Amino acid sequence: MANLSQEEWSSQLEQDDNAFILDVRTSEEVEEGYIPGSSNIDIYLGQEFLEELEKLDKSKNYYVYCRSGNRSGQACAIMNNAGFKNAYNLEGGFMKWKGAVVD
Repeated sequence: MANLSQEEWSSQLEQDDNAFILDVRTSEEVEEGYIPGSSNIDIYLGQEFLEELEKLDKSKNYYVYCRSGNRSGQACAIMNNAGFKNAYNLEGGFMKWKGAVVD
């Protein structure tokens, strides 16, 4: 797992042809806005979160975010343990995000 600053995360994402943006916030948080192109799997779903992860392509590069960067860090660790090679945590999360947002 790698913790990337807002700048590192967005510049690396821009150049990545194999990227998948994963939002691990609750549906209520997602309704307040999200990063374009992201898919949502709520980390608070517990076992269901793990089951949803198993459906994902482990060869992709995952750019993971939550509200503050805490849950997404946990999600990246879980993903690494589940066999995902590349999971990048957005430090500061959506609260500090300066890029495009879908309201």
